[in-house]
This record gives sequence, C-alpha cells and structure tokens, in this order.
Amino acid sequence: MTDLVSIYIYNRMEILDFAGPAEVFSTASRLVARQQPNAPTLFEVMTVAEKDDRVVTRGGLILQPHFTIDAHPGTDILIIPGGRHDPELHKENVIDWLNYAAQTARITASVCTGSFLLAKTGLLDGKHATTHWEDLDDFQAMFPKVNVVRNQRWVDNGSLVTAAGISTGIDMSLHLVARLAGDELAMRTAHQMEYDWQPSLV
Repeated sequence: MTDLVSIYIYNRMEILDFAGPAEVFSTASRLVARQQPNAPTLFEVMTVAEKDDRVVTRGGLILQPHFTIDAHPGTDILIIPGGRHDPELHKENVIDWLNYAAQTARITASVCTGSFLLAKTGLLDGKHATTHWEDLDDFQAMFPKVNVVRNQRWVDNGSLVTAAGISTGIDMSLHLVARLAGDELAMRTAHQMEYDWQPSLV
C-alpha cells in the first residue's frame, strides 16, 4: 500500500525543511522499486498549499504546488516545514486544515519552526516537542501547554513528531522510514543520499 506524503508549502518556507524530507521519502521509494519493480510505490510525495499559486521559498526557489488544501487526495504522512511561519499562524483556514489533516493522517511531522503551526492547532498540548534552537524560548512562551524539549534532534510522540532546525528534518524523516518500513531501508536510504545518519543520536 502506498503512503501519501503531503508537504504543506508556503511563502518564505525554508527550502531544506521541505526538500530534505521530500528527498528521504522519494529515495526510499526508489530503492524499494529497484528491488521490487512490481510492488506498489512505497511513498508518494506531493505538495499542498493554501492556494493554487506559486510559492516563493525563503531562499528564492519557486515552487508550484500539486494540490491545494481545498482539493487534494488526502494524506497518510503530513509534513509541516518551518521558515517565516508568522503569517501562516494567522490564517484560520490553514490552521483548521492542518488540524483536520493531522487528525486524519497516520503521522504528522513538523520541521524547525513548523512546530509553531502544529502547536497552533492545539494537538501538541500536553506533549513533548522541539523546534529550532533559536526559537525554543519563543515556542515555550507562545505555547505554554507544550512540554518543550531542548538539545534533541527530533521528538517522537507516535502520531505527532517534531524535529529541531532545518537539516534535522532529514534525520527525522529517516527515522520515520525506519518506523514504517524498517531500519535496513532507512540505512540504505541514508547511504544512497550519502548522509551521515546516526539514528542513536536523537
């Protein structure tokens, strides 16, 4: 069965917050397809945005979303990148959609300050979570019901997972591949990407 990986994209999002997880899941799928060419695709990665308009990332990369929050095929794994997230926090329709999507997905994961958007839904209340080291104090102040974790690359609550800053989205995504498809595939994916992944260093 194919897991649909939906990545919410928005203006001024961090490129690696989006691209790191996208590369991990697509690489893992490619490796499985090589060994099992007749098997269903393991992960299908797609982007979802508020509107059907181009998204300009923080680094200037221009993206065209596959789907919008009002018209998409659903999601099994929801990824919420960080970046200049403040405008998104004030979009009631976006937060409502993230809340709905997170409660219907198998796993929802944030990268960097994407945790602010996830926390805004209230789903992180009473749970442990992390974000970029530079934003930990602001995160704690804005969401006092969240148990903020410091000096940890990712925090796994089962259906809700948060990663620290930028590149940790790769680590977290490899961890999710290991959870969903086994340690061996996760290690092969890291090797294929030439990424020095150390799963013991959470």
